[in-house]
Amino acid sequence: MNVQAVELLSRLMKGKAMQYRTGVAMVLTAGVLWSFQALIIRQIDEAGAWTVLFWRSLAMFPVLMLFMAWRSGWAPLQAMRKAGVAGVLGGLGLVVAMSGAIIAFKTTSVANAAFLFAASPFLAAILGRAILGEAVASRTWIAIAIAMVGIFIMVREGLDAGAWIGNLAALSSAIGFAAFSVALRWRRIDDSLPTSVLGGMMAVVVAGLVAVQTGQPLVVATSDILWCLLMGLFTMSGGMILYTLGSKVVPSAELTLLSNTEVMLAPFWVWLIMGETASAGTFVGGAILMVAILFNAWTGARRTVAA
Repeated sequence: MNVQAVELLSRLMKGKAMQYRTGVAMVLTAGVLWSFQALIIRQIDEAGAWTVLFWRSLAMFPVLMLFMAWRSGWAPLQAMRKAGVAGVLGGLGLVVAMSGAIIAFKTTSVANAAFLFAASPFLAAILGRAILGEAVASRTWIAIAIAMVGIFIMVREGLDAGAWIGNLAALSSAIGFAAFSVALRWRRIDDSLPTSVLGGMMAVVVAGLVAVQTGQPLVVATSDILWCLLMGLFTMSGGMILYTLGSKVVPSAELTLLSNTEVMLAPFWVWLIMGETASAGTFVGGAILMVAILFNAWTGARRTVAA
């Protein structure tokens, strides 16, 4: 990496001027990083869902905290105070998103959960309009509709009524992620990373308490803990940092839409590396979803350049 590239990366990481297309690339990459989590979870044998969330969040929190401290000129407490109410509410939204996803996967079908998670862009558009006054471009509504069709094709074979608790949890997860995404853009604060930091800290506490209450041991096989730490240190932390930085220039509805690269790639990695069966609908739907994501990113970049 040459000196110019290093300087550009440093400017972006420290919150300097960022172009729309750079923010889009960051959010897309965040989704790619998150997509590896399903593959990693497949390697965990003993740990329960809340134990996984506890160790994953415990590894993610210090990484985010250290990065935030560096960005703030080693004044993390001051950065946390600036986040204010938006940081707290966004952190709570992130906890609801992660917890709801766990409950959904435990109590309803994966297809039901994935399809309900896909409601997040719609919810983010509504919340962004109501709270931030963000108008949603026609191209984004079109892309969201195309994405929903793609996701439906991906999961339609597994859709059923399911347990209402699981379906409600999946919808709550979508609402939580939409709220988190909107909070990142609240009042255009200089640094919205404290929102992610607070979410990680809250997730450790909530997951630990629920694990104890439900009888899930926090001390499990070393290999399981290492896999959880791997998720927290790299896939979750890296994705959260990129997603948060990209939120500086990408509207709320587009944030959640672009991060659907996670939904698109997660089954692909499991199929490619572990040989897990994937239907033709998974690949056709994934291709349609990719078209929707790239359509929104490309038309948005063209609009920004023209402006």
